Amino acid sequence: MREITYNVTHSLLFESMLLCEMEEVVGETRSAADVKKQFGAAVRLRRNHLGISQEELAGRAGLHRTYISDVERGARNVSLESIHRLADALAIPASMLFLQPEQAASSAGVNHSSSHSPDELVEILIVENSATDAELATQALRNMRISNRIYVVRDGQEGLDFLFCKGEYAHRKRSDRPQIILLDLAVPKVEGLEVLRQIKADPRTRTIPVVVMAASNRERDVAASQKLGADAYIIKPMDFQNLSGVIPRLSLQWALLKRAPAVNG
Repeated sequence: MREITYNVTHSLLFESMLLCEMEEVVGETRSAADVKKQFGAAVRLRRNHLGISQEELAGRAGLHRTYISDVERGARNVSLESIHRLADALAIPASMLFLQPEQAASSAGVNHSSSHSPDELVEILIVENSATDAELATQALRNMRISNRIYVVRDGQEGLDFLFCKGEYAHRKRSDRPQIILLDLAVPKVEGLEVLRQIKADPRTRTIPVVVMAASNRERDVAASQKLGADAYIIKPMDFQNLSGVIPRLSLQWALLKRAPAVNG
């Protein structure tokens, strides 16, 4: 019993110290839900700044891929040990993970006002609720030697927020659009067909190729997707074969971008 008591007391002591640190950094009292969302946003911001996937971050931190996804969505109660693992994997002090988004961006050296140059790798947005299917889609892209930066969001509302720079993505520059969207029809909050409708109805996003992903090839879903302007329709799970089948039809030159050659002085 003494060992159990010691462990509990030790844990509570560290949690108390962490809370003090959080209050000092954040500067105001926040609900647990707010702190989790802010923490998740800070993790995602730093991960995107480093240009690594959720899978790679999970490997660096010794955590499961779905755990990272839950953390970034603000849906996970993160242990003290996991906080330090994530901070170490992201190469930042743990306190930086509790900063406001603007402060975190500044501390991380992220300049949201700067736009991508034509020679930089561009973004791929995956809107997928299933962590397994998102991972398969990411792996299919990697198997095609596509090294563009990939963002994964878990529901339709988050996908729209990302595209239109709202909510937790309000810091994004409106001109920084992903060059392709992989969209699951069965995402929660805002269903996939509605997400597709809004994408294709807005002049700012209608030219972005959208590949619809679905669990079946029901004629109703295929017809609705085509009517709304989907550029391709793939039956899940996505793999190298079915992804490579749509690439020629989309003329995805973005996948072949090269960095500008170094100038010899």
